[in-house]
Amino acid sequence: MKVTGPSAPTTSTPSRAARATGGFSLGSTAGASASTAAPAAPATTNVAGLSALMALQGVETATERRRRAIRRGGGLLDRLDELKIALLSGEAGEGALERLGRDVREARTDDDEPGLTDLLNQIDLRAAVELAKAEVRRSAA
Repeated sequence: MKVTGPSAPTTSTPSRAARATGGFSLGSTAGASASTAAPAAPATTNVAGLSALMALQGVETATERRRRAIRRGGGLLDRLDELKIALLSGEAGEGALERLGRDVREARTDDDEPGLTDLLNQIDLRAAVELAKAEVRRSAA
């Protein structure tokens, strides 16, 4: 086939796939019905697979819960250290108190390990005590 430009007439030649398979092709009506029926099954399977994947992503494993609880506890300890440093340096520590209060209000996940749960309870209690002491200082001033 010779291409001469956009306005040149084209001639119909068999496609590469048709030549590679020996020139066999289905008629236009048979090809249309076969092509519309075939994609329906994989599309349904893909939707079901996608739903299953989304459901699995929503499930949190025990390891992930433990990791998140440890990260929250570590963050609270960091905020308590910031507050301690601010108070020892003679500052009011308002920024540290605000961050500590925000972290205490953050949702805490339940953990199956009694030792970890006990430790996190102690950290939460210490943070709550520091926030209460700051509130008493504010109301007394």
